[in-house]
Amino acid sequence: LMKHFYSSSVSEDLGCRRGEFSRKHYGSVELLISSDADGAIQRAGRFRVENGSSGENTDYAPGTWHRTDVHLENPEYHTRWYFKYFLGKVHQNYIGTDAEKNPFFLSVVLSDQNNQRIPQYHSILWRKTGTQKICLPYSPTKTLSVKSILSAMSLDKFEKSPREIFHPEIQKDLLVLEEQEGSVNFKFGVLYAKDGQLTDDEMFSNETGSENFQQFLHLLGDTITLKGWSGYRGGLDTKNDTTGTCSIYTVFQGHEIMFHVSTMLPYSRENKQQVERKRHIGNDIVTIIFQEGEESSPAFKPSMIRSHFTHIFALVRYNKQNDSYRLKIFSEESVPLFGPPLPSPPVFTNHQEFRDFVLVKLINGEKATLETPTFSQKRQRTLDMLIRSLYQDMMPDLHKGNNMLNRRSFSDVLPESPKSTRKKEEARQAEFVRLGQALKLKTTVKGDTTANLATTSFCKKEPWESQSFCSNFPHEVVCADSWGQSLLVSTDAGILLIDDGQPSVQVFDKTLQIKQMNVLEALDLLIARTDKGKDSRILVFRLSDVQKDLETKKIIRSKYDCRENKLERTKGCHLYAINTHHGSELRIVVAIRNKLLLVTKKYNPHNTLTSTSLLSSPESPVEEFQYIREICLSDPPVVMTLVDGPTGDSDNMICVAYRHQFDLVNESTGESYRFHHVETNRVNFVAAIDVYEDGEAGLLLCYNYVCQYRKVFPFSGGSPLVQPSAYDFHFSWNQVPYAVVCAFPYVLAFTTDSIEIRLVVNGNLVHTAVVPELQLVASRSDIYFKATAAVSGSSDSSSKEMSSKRSPQTPTASEKPEFPLPSLEGEIPCKNLYKIPLSNLVGRSIERPLKSPLVPKVIATTTSSSITSLPVMQSRSLSRMEIKEIASRTRKELLGLLDEPIPKTESAQKLKMVSRRQSDPKQGAIRSSSSDRIISSSFEGYSERRHLSTSSDPDTLANREESSPPSYPFQLISLYDEDIIDLK
Repeated sequence: LMKHFYSSSVSEDLGCRRGEFSRKHYGSVELLISSDADGAIQRAGRFRVENGSSGENTDYAPGTWHRTDVHLENPEYHTRWYFKYFLGKVHQNYIGTDAEKNPFFLSVVLSDQNNQRIPQYHSILWRKTGTQKICLPYSPTKTLSVKSILSAMSLDKFEKSPREIFHPEIQKDLLVLEEQEGSVNFKFGVLYAKDGQLTDDEMFSNETGSENFQQFLHLLGDTITLKGWSGYRGGLDTKNDTTGTCSIYTVFQGHEIMFHVSTMLPYSRENKQQVERKRHIGNDIVTIIFQEGEESSPAFKPSMIRSHFTHIFALVRYNKQNDSYRLKIFSEESVPLFGPPLPSPPVFTNHQEFRDFVLVKLINGEKATLETPTFSQKRQRTLDMLIRSLYQDMMPDLHKGNNMLNRRSFSDVLPESPKSTRKKEEARQAEFVRLGQALKLKTTVKGDTTANLATTSFCKKEPWESQSFCSNFPHEVVCADSWGQSLLVSTDAGILLIDDGQPSVQVFDKTLQIKQMNVLEALDLLIARTDKGKDSRILVFRLSDVQKDLETKKIIRSKYDCRENKLERTKGCHLYAINTHHGSELRIVVAIRNKLLLVTKKYNPHNTLTSTSLLSSPESPVEEFQYIREICLSDPPVVMTLVDGPTGDSDNMICVAYRHQFDLVNESTGESYRFHHVETNRVNFVAAIDVYEDGEAGLLLCYNYVCQYRKVFPFSGGSPLVQPSAYDFHFSWNQVPYAVVCAFPYVLAFTTDSIEIRLVVNGNLVHTAVVPELQLVASRSDIYFKATAAVSGSSDSSSKEMSSKRSPQTPTASEKPEFPLPSLEGEIPCKNLYKIPLSNLVGRSIERPLKSPLVPKVIATTTSSSITSLPVMQSRSLSRMEIKEIASRTRKELLGLLDEPIPKTESAQKLKMVSRRQSDPKQGAIRSSSSDRIISSSFEGYSERRHLSTSSDPDTLANREESSPPSYPFQLISLYDEDIIDLK
């Protein structure tokens, strides 16, 4: 069994995390032309058309796996900082002008991060170009100055130094500045189009809609009477019925939405253009087109609508035969990419899921549209005008010099006030808080905030929710990597192998100090960097040898037992990197000060773990590697990543970060090229992640607060094309991360107390999870971290924040901040290891190794069912017809329809069967990722025939495990196309 254990797993190839990164899922730009009945061209426009992905790999298209990416992007609950963290609490506001004489405002508050007992500084910089938000850690022994905050925001030079504003009324003005980011409520147009209608005049002239249209409106929201309506009205008349008597309204995740329905707006028989209807729908950024007719009927095109304001059209068709909706999205070319991507095919049979998908898509679409030049330039002009006007109003008070207005320019944010002014300061702060709380209440009642967001989605399980992996872990973690379903951890007590629910096993003693490691199951290798300074080395072990030592319980290895595992020429190394995609040969680049050593694994046609390769492998794993060349750099690299070239022949590259730049180094020639220059005084390099978009390499360059995506173009004439591209984009984290992990469709930033989750394709914020005392442990497959608390869904943190009666305020001049400790005095808070399953993030089941290294037993099969255990082979030549045949025979065997057992065919040996308990044994289906392979069956007769109970109690299932055939499902996992078939 051991020789079959080291089969290729998802952790060996990050293709499942990065190979899916494709903008094709978000549509392609097309020139759309509309013509009249005579065929004459009327209008034309360039739109990005989303109609479901049509790539070659459709097995894992978004519609066929569990969706994880249907989220509101840049949710106001995480982006409206001033309302959430500042308003109604004591905080500081500053005013100043930069070197170009442009005024700016700075707001700083010391707050408790979502009531997790983690004090942090939240800072907002208001400038004409927009707002910039960052979090800074709080230290009770070190005060924070305004200068250091502005420096962290890349603002170091000033025409006038910042001064504090004490007037409470400033809160109103800053709230107005924040509202310029966009409305929290939305209005969408809904236009009814009959079959064959090709002009907007015809569509707007429909007096009533069909029964299908009424059903669709009922799905979108509730019908409300406009007269006397007190909620969000979306520009409709709620007093005199001039815009109709009724409309469709709903609340979705805290956002009020009013729909401008064409058939509900006033109709005029004399006015063929229906100006009153066009006045509302034509001025909506997003419009839904509900079109009747078959798929073969003439399709709607955005150019049919004469509107310079509408940027996004959502085309909806209803199929009465299968009771499903089909969706198609048209976005004006300048609109940035926004999610979620449409499934393939874009057909929804679950109406509630369709409603949620549409509303999320439209809200994200309107937010994305506000970033187009048409809207962003207007918003920038408005913001500039408001900031300059506010600056002029504040100037007289700033020149008076009384009431402490000139105090604190570059001094501490939280200073000690003189005793003589303490009472006056406390009275001012009390009035400041009172006015802020009244303003917050007024804004909430008015409906201009998503305060009721906390009451929604309590039952929704988020993909980033963590699971407990190891409780009360007492050791300090240096580094780790996953080995099957276990975790190999380097700690202060040695190297430990940990599995869920089992005691840890020591692999090496504490004399061996591993600083960096990679477990490569498919190659039967463990690569590690040990010790530090001049004694540092690269060690190479065979996993099979380590596994054998664990099984035979030999003496635990020490540093002195590893002399034969040292890789030559690697003494004094401080960093190494390997290529993440092992379809090609394994490459290792070792950094020894400013020299790079390129080492590759010798080619072996039997490089997979078969019995032949095990017999033919050399005794020492070090002999499998060969030295290629040495490359000299100008400085020692801080970050290093290998980038696979499109051909793998003389075009592989090394991305290195040092000083103020990222460089690309050609592995074959050693030539280096400037890839990206960092324009800041201080640089904190975090990571350079290789991301392969549609097979072409790109890099996520992470430093300071910035994450920059740059496309790596193929070599042309011996040098890479390093130049700006339309594909490049960048975004800013709210906190400086120490590690960044890419798990498509997400990119996760880890800080000392939070995980910031964004989308890879556009950098939009999805969620911020607060995790006290966070330390990332491993992230090659499942994400493991050490903390004092787990990651929960957004609803938990939201409800805690909204239901809190009090959160820590910035201290008054006479007191220092005091936050409750997570444990009693003198007690060491216990830390646990948690796991975020990769399958939850990427939204599909992941192929796993057959067992954990800590569970050496073979999976037992019952004799009554006559199913032979299926060994795992490395071959991936299994055809889809063979999968169907084996699945069909297995199903019949479980149903008792076959007397003979499943033969041990070559095809059968290419599958692996993993038994898995589930709590719901009532469903009966063999599911694969293609819809044409769904086989439904009822197991009621089988249950009666086998005398099996339908109890879902795990203990009941365990008790009858030996006496009866298994009543829990099996997984049949194909190594050919990684499809997964659940058999119940």
